[in-house]
Amino acid sequence: MYQIRNIILFLILCIFANINSTYALVKIDITQGQIDPMPIAMTDFVGNEVDISRKLFTTIANDLEGSGLFKLIDKTAFLEENNFIQQPNFSNWRKISATVLVTGQIQSVSNDEIKISVKIWDPYGQSLIDSMTYKVRKGGWSRAAHKIADKIYTNLTGEQGYFDSRVIFIMESGSGKRKVKKLAIMDQDGGNVQVLNDGKKMSLTPRFDPSSHRVAYLSYTNNIPQVFLFDLSTGSRKLVGNFKGMSFAPRFSPDGNYLIMSIARHGTTSIYEVNLKSSTMKPITGVPGTISTSPSYSPDGRYIVFNSDRNGGRNLYVMNRDGSNIHKISNGAGNYADPVWSPRGDFIAFTKFHKGNFYIGVMRPDGSGERMLTTSWLDEGPTWSPNGRVIMFSREFRNGQNYIYKVDITGYNERRVKTPGTSSDPAWSRLLQ
Repeated sequence: MYQIRNIILFLILCIFANINSTYALVKIDITQGQIDPMPIAMTDFVGNEVDISRKLFTTIANDLEGSGLFKLIDKTAFLEENNFIQQPNFSNWRKISATVLVTGQIQSVSNDEIKISVKIWDPYGQSLIDSMTYKVRKGGWSRAAHKIADKIYTNLTGEQGYFDSRVIFIMESGSGKRKVKKLAIMDQDGGNVQVLNDGKKMSLTPRFDPSSHRVAYLSYTNNIPQVFLFDLSTGSRKLVGNFKGMSFAPRFSPDGNYLIMSIARHGTTSIYEVNLKSSTMKPITGVPGTISTSPSYSPDGRYIVFNSDRNGGRNLYVMNRDGSNIHKISNGAGNYADPVWSPRGDFIAFTKFHKGNFYIGVMRPDGSGERMLTTSWLDEGPTWSPNGRVIMFSREFRNGQNYIYKVDITGYNERRVKTPGTSSDPAWSRLLQ
């Protein structure tokens, strides 16, 4: 009996030694399928900026819970209040199963400037995981909130965050022939929407450059679709070449110095690369009587994925940047379109049409591992989050209404991005600098 008691005591001590280790935080593996959200406690931010504190808290909470990986514990369950200066009583947070505790304060620096300080605690490891301070103008609180959410996300997943980013998209109004499509920009959560043009000339398929300072998009001149560049800092727009025929489906090279696009004329749609510094262009593909379109560079700029009907049906192909070594990578039933390479280089997202339904799917660059993430009457135009873990896309309903949605690459946590009115054609920026 004495030996049994010693063994039990030893096991208990081992358990508590593990709990009280220097760093006992359990991280989330976001490459898995559906998982239970990690419980997080986040206290109200102390300080005299009550309104900003409330909005800051809400934005961080929405970012984290919107990822599907985290669940905030209701504040009514808290056993102590936020005292930002002192170390928390860790046992009080373990009692409510808080895997992580986030505390913060806001201090006024001047009439128009504030200092936001945040600490991330591990109640089980009884340690400070990370801390951060941001000095911003009062109007810049939302950007700071997204940065804080990114820090929390990174500490708990080991992956780069994606909240401090923007989305260029098309804002729609009206219906039928009177539908107006304006170029607009917003935060990735749908906040801070800004309309960029008047919509008198229809805008479609906007795409960011790597610096997120310029946008390539399709618009119409004399009823002919052509590619334009829009400078976000000046609001000016510039035609990309005066090509004979229609130009469309633009995307920037990873270094931002080139633009790849499709040009259609004489019954053939070919892919061209335009040097934005010299304004010179060269053909990449061109099989008479066929369509090759929707090109997208690999993250290292060495390869291009595109869709083509060159062998019957619409399939995805990968080629070297100079157009050599073209090989088909899609092997499933149905028609493929809109391929776009993940910023990590590990997947290619695409639109697929099969048996009356549209899908958003992903596959490896060699065509293996194809799987569908969404399906509806019309899902199209995937775009990747900066960390390559979330895909945003357009969904059109049978009544003609368009909205923007997100889904994890696991296929779980599909949700709509709240925008003012109907919207489509999203394109995600990189993380902001």
